[in-house]
Amino acid sequence: MNYGRVFNNAKWIVVCKVMQSLLQLVVGMLCARFLGPSNYGLLKYAASVVAFVLPFMKLGFDATLVHELVENPRNESKIMGTSITLNLLSSLACIGAVGTFVSVINASEKEKIAVCLIFSISLLFAALEMIQYWFQYKLISKYSSVVMLCAYVVVTAYKIFLLAEEKSIYWFAVSNSVEYGVIAISLIFIYLKKGGKFSFSFDTAKSMLSKSKHYITASLMLVILQNTDHIMLTSIAGNAENGYYSAAITCVAVAEFVYTAIVDSFRPVILENKKNDSEEYKLNMARLYGITLYLAIAQSIAFTVFGKLIVSILYGEEYMASVKVLQILVWFFSFSIMGTVRNVWILAEQKQKYLWIINLSGALFNVVLNAFMIPVWGACGAAFASLLTQFFMNFVLGFILKPIRENNYLIFRGINPTFMIRESRNLISILKNKGKVS
Repeated sequence: MNYGRVFNNAKWIVVCKVMQSLLQLVVGMLCARFLGPSNYGLLKYAASVVAFVLPFMKLGFDATLVHELVENPRNESKIMGTSITLNLLSSLACIGAVGTFVSVINASEKEKIAVCLIFSISLLFAALEMIQYWFQYKLISKYSSVVMLCAYVVVTAYKIFLLAEEKSIYWFAVSNSVEYGVIAISLIFIYLKKGGKFSFSFDTAKSMLSKSKHYITASLMLVILQNTDHIMLTSIAGNAENGYYSAAITCVAVAEFVYTAIVDSFRPVILENKKNDSEEYKLNMARLYGITLYLAIAQSIAFTVFGKLIVSILYGEEYMASVKVLQILVWFFSFSIMGTVRNVWILAEQKQKYLWIINLSGALFNVVLNAFMIPVWGACGAAFASLLTQFFMNFVLGFILKPIRENNYLIFRGINPTFMIRESRNLISILKNKGKVS
């Protein structure tokens, strides 16, 4: 495995994401304090409604684009041009769907309808942002990472202006579109400067959709998993409970960029290993599991012990109800990262047809648990439901479904302490040698 390229690619992602996350944390904290639990909950409700149409906008290309480029490097321009065109068309349809949904469901709540519609405009720019997967494929994520950081600096300045001027919640809903817009325009500019081209092919479209269709349903089920709790909390317990829950999720996700960087950097190498029938394929999968799971467990322990201090510093006394939610919710992350890594294995093995079974089972499990737990425990009930759902979907189902059982053995191999100690020493040795050479 070329650790040098993977490490260098991940380094750029991590460094830029660290800076972005620090800005996001500070500004998010200020926004949550300014808006209060109720309005903060409303903003997160809008984000959840828009998230429900994201699988249809992305058409599954976010999961298959890197694999498509690895398999067909000569058709690079057709793959990129076709995917962007289809995503733009689907984004327009999805904006219309959001407008229709909120107008029916929230017919008497004009503020809620307006916030959701404003938030949905970001879908148009999110379609263009799909170009970031080309940078992942080339292992030159430093460009996309720097662009995303710059975009968030712009959004940070925008939000600080809103806070200083004490603007309404509508202006905050616009910020998502500003961020996606800056990223999309900048990535396209760099892509063209690096010699990238766009062209459309109906044959390519047909081929790509036939491979990605499994991911549309699977992603929809995943979105239901990730956002049903927000919508059910708002409907059953009110905006404030969703505000407490959202604050806890924001704390849990503060280090998510680290895991994203690691998985994104390993993915092209693992897919290449599988393509070449390399012996390192399973070894790299186990390495990826080991690195991400041990990091997630360490984070969970730290957040459980220091949960009260974290919430107090970030959100203040008004959000202290989020402490117990955070201490429950943080443990779901270890099982969630299992699912993220497993999806790399599923793509490499071309077993996408099982994704909808996994995610549908998890979605139904989650809805049932939320229906029972939210009325009794509110935000804490939603947190318990999320934890149990992730455990069931990303670990228990791995034993129930025989075609994906092999993946669970890779999990056990990855978390074996002896394996991780040996691989950590190898990685440190390789990076030291790389430093000496350079």
